[in-house]
Amino acid sequence: MDELTTTALQEEEFNKKIDFKLWKRLLEYALRHKRVLFAGVALMLVTAFIDLVYPQLTRYAIDKIIVKGESGIGDIVPFALVYLLFVVVQGASIVGFILFCGQLEMRMSFDIREDAFKKLQELSFSYYDKTAVGYIMARMVGDIPRLSEMIAWSVTDIFWSGGFIIGCIIFLLSMNWKLGLLVLIVLPPLAVVSVYFQRKILAQHRIVRKQNSRITGAFNEGIMGAVTTKTLVREDRNFDEFKSEAKTMKKASIKAAILSGIFTPIVMTLGSIATAIALYAGGKTVIAPTIFGATMTLGALTAFISYTTNLFDPMQQLAGIFAEMQSAQASAERVISLLDTPCDITDTPEVIAKYGDCFDPKRENWEELFGEVEFKNVSFAYKGGEQVLKDFDLKVKQGETIALVGETGAGKSTIVNLVCRFYEPTSGEILIDGRDYREKSQLWLQDRLGYVLQSPHLFSGSIKDNIRYGRKDASDEEVIAAAKLVHADEFIIALDKGYDTEVGEGGARLSTGQKQLISFARVILADPRIFVLDEATSSIDTETEALIQSAIGEVLKNRTSFIVAHRLSTIRSADRILVIRGGKITESGTHKELLKLRGYYYNLYTTQFTENSTEKLLA
Repeated sequence: MDELTTTALQEEEFNKKIDFKLWKRLLEYALRHKRVLFAGVALMLVTAFIDLVYPQLTRYAIDKIIVKGESGIGDIVPFALVYLLFVVVQGASIVGFILFCGQLEMRMSFDIREDAFKKLQELSFSYYDKTAVGYIMARMVGDIPRLSEMIAWSVTDIFWSGGFIIGCIIFLLSMNWKLGLLVLIVLPPLAVVSVYFQRKILAQHRIVRKQNSRITGAFNEGIMGAVTTKTLVREDRNFDEFKSEAKTMKKASIKAAILSGIFTPIVMTLGSIATAIALYAGGKTVIAPTIFGATMTLGALTAFISYTTNLFDPMQQLAGIFAEMQSAQASAERVISLLDTPCDITDTPEVIAKYGDCFDPKRENWEELFGEVEFKNVSFAYKGGEQVLKDFDLKVKQGETIALVGETGAGKSTIVNLVCRFYEPTSGEILIDGRDYREKSQLWLQDRLGYVLQSPHLFSGSIKDNIRYGRKDASDEEVIAAAKLVHADEFIIALDKGYDTEVGEGGARLSTGQKQLISFARVILADPRIFVLDEATSSIDTETEALIQSAIGEVLKNRTSFIVAHRLSTIRSADRILVIRGGKITESGTHKELLKLRGYYYNLYTTQFTENSTEKLLA
């Protein structure tokens, strides 16, 4: 990061303003727990009130006990009891405040996370297609706890600080309004200085945090890419890049420390000036009446000075809270934007009323799905992208196996994603069993879909848990039967713990082929009526491919199937093979029929056959 970039980043941070509408949205989560919130606020106001009473108790002790000497000695015990009562009440209020605010923080965090996770379940496939996992995880893991903590504690701190400041000003003006106004002259410059320096300090800390993320990433890449670095002899360039990032972080850290070092003495100086004014003018008033009013008692002067010195801490605290709100605003914007993300694909209110939604499905109203699929004049374009399909027509009979081949970007995956209603046509209709699938719920369709991806995802847990993920109520016998059907049982029972073997994060302890077989078993257990294989065999070895080919014959029986194929050997038995080029069907037929045409499919197949034969000979 060069000097100009750093300066631009600083300017951007300085110019940010607090969006109170945004914080109002988040405050609504606190208001869901009004009793806890108001109890915390009330206890902080009690604490502020007692803090304001202490100088008056000191005033009483000086004027009524110390100055009077022996004649006031009888007031010590009642005074001590009253003082002790205030200490106990304040201690109890602080404990209660911590308990209530801690509860509020946890409850808010839970509520926001719950709403965010619910939103993630509702969002369409297109959202995940264009949104990085790291972005979503940062919102859920980093931003939400930070905002919950800030609202729970800062809101109550604002009430304490605001209440204490107002109370101090009232006491100062009520005790001696002329002297009080003289002391309060210091407050405007203090407020300006506090806000100015807090913003600048926080801007530097933001740069430090951003650079820390960059440096962490550099460490990660340096460790994960160590072999590549060695083979490309990039050690010196990597070190120079790392040194540049670390230098930027060092500069920002030093600047933040310098600004803090300047800010603290300025605040102390302003506070000392106010105290000096109170001591000088008030001290003269203790001796004799002055222009500031009648004679003050020693106890009154002590209380006055106490209010003066204590006035500055809450002002700094308020400035810090508002500066921190500026700092946290980016987190607030990201969380609210996630919660407000519109779903690209939604069911109509009439459909939801009949079929329910993903959180309250009305399965009793779901008709059976047989598997007849028809595209009628379907056109489709991704947002901001070129048109992929235009006036596309296709009719698939119940139980028919359709294979899709073609170049990358031809529209093969788009077609199956439209069938699954992960996306919807820009124009035209897709009919399932003769009706536009938008007339029924997404869940009705997707509950009867089986989708096997090129890179299958396994969840943390055992192999048995992952297969049962397709149907949670399945028995162990049904799980094993599904595994045997796709020829996964053989490798599973060879493992130390068999079906109870932990797969690791994302299935890291298994090979790609083994994960693929488990994903097949999982889908089979769910017993889908429409089956989709999207490049499911392109990343596995030929031995596992042979097992999967054998499994496919069993899996696809009596099911409408769409196979997006890279390896053409897996689709020779398909009922129809469609060659997709430029979003259109250019060839259609069985394997033998397309070979006789000697067109695109023939050239593609013979090329692959020659390459595979050469590989086998070399092996």
